[in-house]
Amino acid sequence: MSSAVAPLVAAASPRAADTVQALQARIRSMQATTLDSRLLPTHPALAELLPGGGLKQGAAYSVERSAMLIMTLLAGPSAAGSWCAVVGVPEFGVEAASRFGIDLERLVLVPHPGDQWLAVTAAVADVIARLSARLQQRGATLLVLGTWPQSEAMLSLSDSEWFGVDEGHGHLSARQVTVTVTHRLTGRPRSARLWLPAADETVQRVARDGAVASLPLAATG
Repeated sequence: MSSAVAPLVAAASPRAADTVQALQARIRSMQATTLDSRLLPTHPALAELLPGGGLKQGAAYSVERSAMLIMTLLAGPSAAGSWCAVVGVPEFGVEAASRFGIDLERLVLVPHPGDQWLAVTAAVADVIARLSARLQQRGATLLVLGTWPQSEAMLSLSDSEWFGVDEGHGHLSARQVTVTVTHRLTGRPRSARLWLPAADETVQRVARDGAVASLPLAATG
């Protein structure tokens, strides 16, 4: 079993977001991207959208605020034996996480950490630099709910469409969304239509005819 500390999910602080533009130049000079970084596995439906086909260790990714998308990203590293931590996301449900394939025995939850780590805006750049260095040292990956300076890529959702309710009765059972990943260096977006979730509570690609494409349920290491 791997002892690596894999994705750490954190909610972006509104206070920090206000200072991002002013700090971009400094952060850009502090953060360097290495070409030989190892990759953490993630769900195959998302892997082909990500640069390199996985989550780069030591990098940060900005994710639109979607618990399902975060759980989909975490399922692969967790199944491969990595530890995961979710900080400052009180709506993150352990029951749903388990259904997505996240190993709860290797999941650390800190729902209400306060804002001490980004409380002083004058030190934001230094905090980010220290965090980046620690991520590189520990081989970890940071997934941020919201914007984050110098993210490896930005993941966003659009065109959400729910299914299951018919003529006033039934219940919501499945949702189609478009997931777009925009790489920091190239700026080129890659998109895919996904069931998030499908009727069987898995995450799958949408086939051309609207059906569920044939894909593994989760990536493994």
